[in-house]
Amino acid sequence: MKIAIVKLSALGDIVHAMSVIQLIKKFDQKIKIDWIVDSGFSGILDFHPDIENIHKVNIKKANNKNSVLLLIKELLKVKNFGTYDLVIDMQGLLKSALISRLIGSPITVGFDKFSSREGFASIFYNKTFQCNYSENIIERNTALIEFALGINGASQDSKDKLSFLYSSQKYLTNYVSKIKKNIILVPGASHKSKRYPISSLVQLTTLIDANFLIIWGNSEEKIMAEEIKAQSPSVNICQNLNIDSLKSLISQVDLLIGPDTGPTHMAWALNTPSITLFGPTPGYRNACETKINRIIESNSKVNPFKIDKNDLSMKDIEVDKIVKVSKDLLNKK
Repeated sequence: MKIAIVKLSALGDIVHAMSVIQLIKKFDQKIKIDWIVDSGFSGILDFHPDIENIHKVNIKKANNKNSVLLLIKELLKVKNFGTYDLVIDMQGLLKSALISRLIGSPITVGFDKFSSREGFASIFYNKTFQCNYSENIIERNTALIEFALGINGASQDSKDKLSFLYSSQKYLTNYVSKIKKNIILVPGASHKSKRYPISSLVQLTTLIDANFLIIWGNSEEKIMAEEIKAQSPSVNICQNLNIDSLKSLISQVDLLIGPDTGPTHMAWALNTPSITLFGPTPGYRNACETKINRIIESNSKVNPFKIDKNDLSMKDIEVDKIVKVSKDLLNKK
């Protein structure tokens, strides 16, 4: 059997979806898997031994340029991706559903109209699956794959998994200490309400005896990193890393602390100890807590269907609580 998985974006969501590859191969090692992804996020899939082909589309670029012609070109491109026995849309958006349908497989599977943020997408599938949108995203992904492939009673425990992100080579940097424990801090996120305050991150670096590394992905996040270093000079600001180098770096450290964003979920995928901080997004839905991957949530009542960007409750998460969990995780290594 040859299948295509459609999961276009974003970084953390793709990471969560990639966990099903182990389930698929455990069910039938002979199944061949291709993946359709937006080109800006394709690096997260690179070098995975169980992905046959990574097909890239530039839907995000077309939307940013507001170009109908570019969008049509990208949509028509998918007809040349190959022939599949089954296409599974793990995104559940109109754009991913349309791409899934245009591929031309006899069976196209996705969430039904009650199970997706954009329920109208379900009209493009000929086989739909119902699963409450508020359920844990990793469990939703697993359940969809089981439904699509007819896997009965073989569900994998997402807490018991092998690392499933791969890099081309070990990223070498003088910032990784051979003496102290290494902790990555992630100050950035897609919007302000998901970011932990700079002052609290600075305080954190003074309360744990460790080598702190700060990662960033754009100019705004670099400024945040520099603000932390200005108040805590011993921290190290990493260079702007591509996804390949980022995967390698995260695999080398002892702990990663960050908000509900891509690099933090990458730590979970790499079986690197992590603490994910949640404010306006639901921790119960957007993460999988394990013995080494912990979540700390604010006291907000969160609507999983709509992020309240005015919810700044992240600032109410106590630094001492993060310190306590951090020390517990570091002592386990």
